[in-house]
Amino acid sequence: MDVTTGTIKKNIENIFGEIKVACDRVGRKPQEVKLVAVSKMFPVEIVQSAYETGQRVFGENKVQELTGKMPLLPQDIKWHLIGTLQKNKVKYVVGKVALIHSVDSASLLSEISRQAVKKGVVVPVLLQVNVAGEGTKHGFDTEEILREIKDFSCIRGIKIKGLMTMAPIADDPEKVRYVFRELKSLSERIRDLALPGIEMDELSMGMSDDFKIAVEEGATIVRIGSRVFGARNY
Repeated sequence: MDVTTGTIKKNIENIFGEIKVACDRVGRKPQEVKLVAVSKMFPVEIVQSAYETGQRVFGENKVQELTGKMPLLPQDIKWHLIGTLQKNKVKYVVGKVALIHSVDSASLLSEISRQAVKKGVVVPVLLQVNVAGEGTKHGFDTEEILREIKDFSCIRGIKIKGLMTMAPIADDPEKVRYVFRELKSLSERIRDLALPGIEMDELSMGMSDDFKIAVEEGATIVRIGSRVFGARNY
């Protein structure tokens, strides 16, 4: 895979340039948006190249790949788990990752709590919302979260930092703008409840094809892989 540090650096600079344009368009500050470089399926050497450009936040989809890479790369990397998390894998990431994006059920939240209490840590998480109602996607629906959020605020060892969603694939990113807008609206409704242990500071939404629209609608975290590293060789 022919990817150089210089190429990655230029790619990241371009992404932040586009984030700035999107922020300027809606009166936001570019510093409000964090880039998670999605390193799934890329070897350690390429992740190291991205690190050398100054990138410090990386996202992995699978626990096994994440835990395999962590000891081989600099310890100041902030790792985010962005893919589906099975309950039997929770113990391998609790206390090790900076943020779990993909909490998609009450039972998973309970298992994270159990492992967090066992290890004496507090785990920052995002609740995954299936805004578009796609059958192939995981996540709470909007009404389900609003029904259960008060109970979630009482769960030990958890800090709910915000929400995450994945938009449907579309030929025109404008077609999925409503997904990001609805997630932002939901976060504001939850914030207005002023529940202890629940913050709505983070909105993880937007990937390589639609992140500019997501930023315009309030994303604080964008998850970008191919635009950073190039196409994957599956």
